[in-house]
Amino acid sequence: MSSTTTNSTGASVNGTVRRRSIETKAAFKTTEFIAYVVITVAVLIASLVVDGNGDGDNGAGGDYFRADRAWFYVVLLTIGYLVSRGLAKSGSRENADS
Repeated sequence: MSSTTTNSTGASVNGTVRRRSIETKAAFKTTEFIAYVVITVAVLIASLVVDGNGDGDNGAGGDYFRADRAWFYVVLLTIGYLVSRGLAKSGSRENADS
């Protein structure tokens, strides 16, 4: 059985180069982050512009999508995003040279 040893630069003694890997992509490079930001902004804008009674007074008669409900949805989105990032980090690797 032959064994291969590596030096401090990551190259093996027999001339092949060992690939170093990091855990996952940076969070801002993922589509789940972009989707999280877009949906979060959409929820907050929808909460701002929803008109409860339809007469243009922006819900003065009855606000169907109040701010506390919108922020609750943002919290749920954040929890979902954090869980998805945790799952991504637990099961995948990306090469450092890509």
